[in-house]
Amino acid sequence: MGLDGKLNPSVNLAECAVQDADRGALADEDYDLHTRLIYYTWTQQVHIVRSELRFEGEDMSLIRILIVDDHTLVRDGLTTILSRQPDFEVVGEASDGFGAIEMSRSLHPDVILMDLRMPEMSGVEAMKVIGAESPDIKIIVLTTFDTDEYIFDAVQAGAKGYLLKDTSRDELFSAVRAVCRGESQIEPGVAARLITRFQEMSRPDPDTLSDREIEVLQLIARGSANRQIAEELLISESTVKTHVANIFSKMNVRHRTQAVTQGLQKGIIKL
Repeated sequence: MGLDGKLNPSVNLAECAVQDADRGALADEDYDLHTRLIYYTWTQQVHIVRSELRFEGEDMSLIRILIVDDHTLVRDGLTTILSRQPDFEVVGEASDGFGAIEMSRSLHPDVILMDLRMPEMSGVEAMKVIGAESPDIKIIVLTTFDTDEYIFDAVQAGAKGYLLKDTSRDELFSAVRAVCRGESQIEPGVAARLITRFQEMSRPDPDTLSDREIEVLQLIARGSANRQIAEELLISESTVKTHVANIFSKMNVRHRTQAVTQGLQKGIIKL
């Protein structure tokens, strides 16, 4: 079928469709002949659209995609919907992290759609290897898991996108094209979780107390007042108050007892 909607009479659609089905191109053997004809027709149309665009001088560089998922049905479904896009080409499929690494080396795709939980090797572990070997390959996580640890680990491993499997096909298409332009594509809900996690990480940790602040906290634990601390450390009382305020802020506490308790628990000070 060309852009004018006419079928190419030289193509035996029924015969080709059955051959494709026998080779496993269709996910279900129970498809009737009419469904197979439709499948083969739009496949042919995509190829013709690509050819005609190239002939007309359009920039038609294909985005080469590798699909990595341990479920055959998911891979088949993704291959089907992605292959319908004139600018996409599914170049391979893998069922685990090891396969993803091997195929990324041999095929060098532009984009990898990566599941996270897979046998043998997880998606995160595979991303670390692929990112080290081929940092130009863009990886989009496509998973059912949206817990903080999965999200954070994937982003740390180099994921440029993070989508859940209930995302729409249009959102998926948009994400693939976006990462190829150098953009990140993360679902709003997932992005919010990431921001919260990074905010938690940015909070000062008790271990970041300076040596002088630890000395002050140690004297507080002994029951020393600000004036006594100033005399002990040979600093002004106002400087002691500044150190105490910094300690409270870094340890996220409101009074001396909390600071001392946390300092003892963390092993920062001793009685």
